[in-house]
Parts: sequence; structure tokens; C-alpha cells
Amino acid sequence: MPSVSPVPDAPSGAVIADAVSGAEDELVALRRDLHAHPELSWRELRTTAVVAARIRQAGWRVTELPRTGLVAEIGDVGPVVALRADLDALPVPDLTGDPWASTVEGVTHACGHDVHTSALVGAAVALGRLHDRGLLAGRVRLLFQPAEEVMPGGALSLIELGALDDVERIFGLHCDPTLDVGRVGLREGPITGAADHLDVTLTGSGGHTSRPHLTEDLTFALGKVVTELPAILSRRLDPRAGVSVVWGVVRAGSAHNVIPATGRLGGTVRMLDAIAWSEAEKLVPLLVEQIVAPYGVHAQVDYQRGVPPVVNELASTTLLAHAVEAVLGPDGHVPTQQSLGGEDFGWYLDRVPGAMGRLGTRTPGGPTYDLHQGNLRVDDGAVGVGARVLARVAVASLSRG
Repeated sequence: MPSVSPVPDAPSGAVIADAVSGAEDELVALRRDLHAHPELSWRELRTTAVVAARIRQAGWRVTELPRTGLVAEIGDVGPVVALRADLDALPVPDLTGDPWASTVEGVTHACGHDVHTSALVGAAVALGRLHDRGLLAGRVRLLFQPAEEVMPGGALSLIELGALDDVERIFGLHCDPTLDVGRVGLREGPITGAADHLDVTLTGSGGHTSRPHLTEDLTFALGKVVTELPAILSRRLDPRAGVSVVWGVVRAGSAHNVIPATGRLGGTVRMLDAIAWSEAEKLVPLLVEQIVAPYGVHAQVDYQRGVPPVVNELASTTLLAHAVEAVLGPDGHVPTQQSLGGEDFGWYLDRVPGAMGRLGTRTPGGPTYDLHQGNLRVDDGAVGVGARVLARVAVASLSRG
């Protein structure tokens, strides 16, 4: 975390707090409604409609996007700062048993996007009131983005549609269930990793397990890829890149005494470094071919480039730190480490400066949950905290300009 140097206090701080406080019950109700009605990537139709109606009510100019998601703007002249939230849920069953648990079988907001969206709606309400009072020193653009959970992410579609045109800075928050509500984790520089999808399909003639020498032992070759690709890749890429290959799918065969003719692996390739990320796409298929060559099987490698690391810019991280301090006090932000989790917010930061913080969602003294798990619970107080921080950082960024 950078050291925090004084920035003149914006006169709208109390207005932001009052505006969000006045809407807090509504925002919690919105978050619970979104949680009860989750939608998968590129299917966020209801979510888009609900958000669009509330944002228009707050005085924003709304443009609904061709598939799902929306961009909204307020203000007429001056610099532009953007705030982003993601809309989609995950194909994971809801195991919480809460009254607002998902009503869609096998789908839930297991990554906290319902919190991100509700917090940004809260920020929109506060910023709309500031605009009505003539207290915005420029324009604010809201990106309610679809499809963060699929690679390469919905951020690219928004960029192609011009969502970053004229934007000078962009900010976002992501739920962190390891931090108490009322805390925001900050880090200057890389805060997430690059993440890619990898599928490997092996094919051979198959045969009887008593005669592996007369066929291609595909299962043995599959096991070699499982163990050797992570080891070799760590020696062919800079070890400081923290390369991690982890398999989630290993499938081959259906009988004890049959060498199968096909097998499949699926997993992720993650790393901390953007330079290594640029090299991995060409290197991985080459290494897989070399690993299986002695066994006579054929390898088809589908390497899907995913997302780059999220790299927080220094000045933007400092602005976000000031916003957190204004909302939560000097102890409100805490250092956080870079993770190997992927986040398509990195695509935005490839184009413009900005920063993402980790929003604490754990009830103090309560259990610690993990993201992408069906039992994830968040403290509803995180919604109001997120709304205040986002509104405050937008005001500070415009005032700085």
C-alpha cells in the first residue's frame, strides 16, 4: 500500500453518507432480491432491467447494451471517472438456506456480484443527489458489466462498445469474505493473477490392459501430462511469475481392463506476471506434444486465453485509500496480497489507470467463507460500505481533475 498523503476534503462527504444511509434498507432489499434471482453470464436480463429502472429513477442517462448489462452516465462536461460492477452469477447450487436464497436451481451469487451491483446502485443514488446540487466536478459513468465469470470476460465487449471512451480513471470493488465488513483491502500494483483455460484431448488406438505394448497407453500418457506439464512449465517460465497449473477435469476409460482410445484433461493456467502470461499460450501446446510423443498418442490442445492481471495504478490506489479513510476512518483499509484469482477488470486497467479494492464481507466474529462456494454468506452491511466508498472515490477523482 502506498503512503497516504493529504487530499483536500470534498464538501460532499456528508451528503454521500446521508444519501446512502437514507437508501440503506432499499439497497439491502435489492441485494437480497438479486441474490434470490441469479442469472448466468450473458443471461442477466432481469438483473439488467431491475438496475436500469432504479438508475433512471436516480436521474442517470442509461444505455442498455445489445445483449445484457448497461452503461449509465451523469453530468454534462468535464473529466470522466468510471465505476464498475459485475452482474452474473455462477452455476453453483445455493446451500445457505437463507430466506433470500436462490430460487434458480443450480445457480447462485457465489462470488458476491449481487453485492457489487447493489453497492454501485447505492453509489448512483448518492451521486445523483450530488449532481442535483451541482456538486459534481465532471461526469461519472457506471459500467454494469455482464459475464465476468466466463473467459475472456464481458469487459472486452464493453470496451468495444466504447464504455471507456474519455474515461480518465476507473474503480471497482470485489467481495473478500476473509475481511470483516468495514474493512477494504488495498494494494498498489498487481492484485490478481492472469488466468487461462486449458483443455487437452488425447486420442489413440486403445486396447487390452494386458497388451499395452501393442497399443498406445493413453491413460499413462494422460497421467504424464497431469504431473509433468506443471513441473516443466515452472522451469520454462520465469519462476517469479508464480505459474500454477491445476486440473479440474480428468476423464478416461470406463472399464478396469480396457485402455481407452480417448481421454480429456481440463484445468486452469494461472500466473502473477503479464510477461509470462504472454508466453504461455504458445509454450503450453508445445510442451504437451513433447510429453505425449513417447507414447504414440495424439494431443489436441485448446488453450483459451483468459484475463490479464489486475494491476492497480499508484495514484488511483491512493485516491481509493483516501475514499476508504473518509468513509471508515484511518483503519478502514488494510494491506492485501496478490492472488492467483482471475478478474476481467484487468482489461479495463490495460487501457486506463484505475484501482480495485477488496470489500470486506465477513460479519465480525463470524465464520470465514470462500468465494465460488454455495455456502457463501455476506454481511449486508458491506453493501452500504461499498456504496459510500465508490461514491466518495468518484467525487475525489473528479475534484482532483
